[in-house]
Amino acid sequence: MMNLKDNAAAPSRTTVRIPTASGDELEAWLYLPEGARVSRLLLAWPPQPRASDALPPGTISHDWNYPPIFRKCDPMMAPREIELKLEIPAEGLRKLERSELLRGNHLPRKGAELVSVYFDTRRLKLRKKSVSLRVRHMDGRHLQTIKRNEPGNGAALSRNEWETEIGGKNPDFEAARGTALEPLLTGKVRRALKPIFETRVRRNVYPVRYDDSDIELSIDEGRIDAGRRSSSLCEVELELKRGKSPALFRLAHQLAKNVPAMLGVKSKADRGYELLIGEASRPVKAFLVDLTPKRSAHAAFQSIARACLHQLCANTGPLRAGDAEGLHQARVSIRRLRAAISLFSTMLHDKQTDRIKRELKWLTGEFGPAREADVFMERAVKPVLEADDKAHGVSKLRDDVQERRNAEFARARSAVDAARFRALALDVATWIETGDWMHSDDARKDLSGKATIVETAAEQLNRHWKKLVKRGKNLDVLSTRQRHKLRIAAKKLRYAIEFFSGVFPGKKAARRRKRFIAGLKELQACLGDLNDIVLNQRISASLVSSATTGECDNAAAWKVFAAGRLCGREEARFSSVMKTATRAHKVFAGAKRFWN
Repeated sequence: MMNLKDNAAAPSRTTVRIPTASGDELEAWLYLPEGARVSRLLLAWPPQPRASDALPPGTISHDWNYPPIFRKCDPMMAPREIELKLEIPAEGLRKLERSELLRGNHLPRKGAELVSVYFDTRRLKLRKKSVSLRVRHMDGRHLQTIKRNEPGNGAALSRNEWETEIGGKNPDFEAARGTALEPLLTGKVRRALKPIFETRVRRNVYPVRYDDSDIELSIDEGRIDAGRRSSSLCEVELELKRGKSPALFRLAHQLAKNVPAMLGVKSKADRGYELLIGEASRPVKAFLVDLTPKRSAHAAFQSIARACLHQLCANTGPLRAGDAEGLHQARVSIRRLRAAISLFSTMLHDKQTDRIKRELKWLTGEFGPAREADVFMERAVKPVLEADDKAHGVSKLRDDVQERRNAEFARARSAVDAARFRALALDVATWIETGDWMHSDDARKDLSGKATIVETAAEQLNRHWKKLVKRGKNLDVLSTRQRHKLRIAAKKLRYAIEFFSGVFPGKKAARRRKRFIAGLKELQACLGDLNDIVLNQRISASLVSSATTGECDNAAAWKVFAAGRLCGREEARFSSVMKTATRAHKVFAGAKRFWN
């Protein structure tokens, strides 16, 4: 924590000098209301103050080419580690070490063997509070590191970190004073803390000067051991030592041109915990984004987008393994991100955002057919076989559907293994943190404190609610395309509610929100069912077409019969589902809005 004193007598502009770890002082200007005094501030990024353009009282002077450099500090804040993680296969690490960037520039290299032991209770108390505690042994020294990370924090560009040299291999509780760990250290927790997993890493560190910024490039290769489970570890960390964070991303893009670098969204602690409890290959659902009424719209969008990116990247592993739920959650993350772009569209109207939207649309197209084939198998084919396992032609049709599903999953896997996807993930992270949208007039207005998330949330929820109510009044006469648009509108509203749930606090709002969401869920389920019926009929028709081409008459006839049976079953459900959907829309339209 840093105590700052006023150094200027001017009523509107205050100059402050901030001591750094190296003993130097950084100078910055703060514009404050007359009579206000500076008490405590946290330096979140290396400052680049600019003397031009006087700002209105109550704002912070900073370079518009970079996010605000100060944050108000609470007792649990700490100096923030600013880093970017890239996952690179072992052969890629060798290529990187031989690259012109490292060897060609004759950069000095510092190698070290790092053994890090992570501590927690048997019930993983620290993990549940998003806190990690490790003791690292390196060159005869012991370093205790405590970190606190926001769940779903995308590329984890910045996180709170407290690091202290201690006298032994066990945690030093006195050194945890003033950290995120301190409130958790009850007597019971202190007694229960024990080693739970460890990492053994060979680290080579290169100091890189890039775009007028000092960046520490670390190549880590080793293993994570958690009981009887272990996993290899190959990654590169880029840590900003001095300068601007955009330089991190530009360097990452430069590396990605030479080696297959994938954006890493999981820390070593995340991977260790997943290994410990056997969740390394489990699909990852959407993260709760903790927004408050005081959050700016600018910061709210970044938190939402980071969570979406984290969910997308975290589900590539399950998707590669052929996990249908992993594919589904990856698609959900894309839909949520696209919905967020729509909700914050007043800030996001630049060419870079347009490119991101096009690439997300491409990825949606690569994932869609696999999900459709999976839904057809689970909701159309399997119910018939479960009712009659000897149903003529259906078992052969099932084999065709499984073959199609496998082919479409292979297409989805190829997409996430492609350089295009790796570039997309890095591009999205760059766009979230340092994108061109931050220069828009609306973003600047938001940064100056004139826009709040409450205003944006209420406006967007109201707009999407009205659209859904109006479009669904004549649901039973809508065309297939119109129903599809209505279903998309329902999803957008659902995502908006999930994003903004914390923006409207209070018990009354919570009760209304619960009833509102219940009605929306029912409507969304009915609209999804109507959409599945149409998709299943379309797939059935395509199977008929393939069955009549290149097969003997008898086999083709049975497949056509089976496809017709499935198609008829779906058609028979339509009327009943439509009635339920109409009732659900009526109930939803009458629900009280929780944001008013």
